Amino acid sequence: MELDIHSADGKSTGKKAKLNDAVFAIEPNDHAIYLDVKQHLANKRQGTHKALEKSEVSGSTKKLHRQKGTGGSRKGSIKSPTFKGGARAFGPRPRDYHFKLNKQVKDLARRSALSYKVKDGQVKVLDSVALTAPKTKDFAKMLLAFGLDRKSLLVLPSRDENVLLSSRNIQGARVVLASELNTYDILNANGLLIVKDAIAPIEATLSK
Repeated sequence: MELDIHSADGKSTGKKAKLNDAVFAIEPNDHAIYLDVKQHLANKRQGTHKALEKSEVSGSTKKLHRQKGTGGSRKGSIKSPTFKGGARAFGPRPRDYHFKLNKQVKDLARRSALSYKVKDGQVKVLDSVALTAPKTKDFAKMLLAFGLDRKSLLVLPSRDENVLLSSRNIQGARVVLASELNTYDILNANGLLIVKDAIAPIEATLSK
């Protein structure tokens, strides 16, 4: 498979980038994508949620009224979950949401996500991103040249401080290294810009 290589102004350079069909043109596996996205979101959870239980709520321990003879139900504590200001029954406790996923499944999910994006025409190959200084205006201009809104993903072969700083103030614009590419970011973006030098490390990782 071949895709046109574009300059930063969105125009074609007349060159072609060859993509490995085993990475960018497979039959997508939806279940692998589901598992990888589920793990990504689960691993981002802090798990610090905590509700006060009966032993932790402030309040008197005195019995509210005698056990029998009132005509009402039995009430033993003002801290009961049935009363306003009382505890919560079976409330959330701190926990770890992380779970393990096999590397082969994660690689399959990333290949599937890339294949979906290529099939939908949402992948563009960039010749290079030459920003001599951190300028948000220049980065936004590049996105506009490709008809992308702020929900975009730029994949770099190596760290570039000027590009990272230029994209930082644009909400929804993500810049990642080829080694950090994940399924969630691929699917969450409305368009992918891949620098041509980033194609080789992506294929080297996902074609094993």
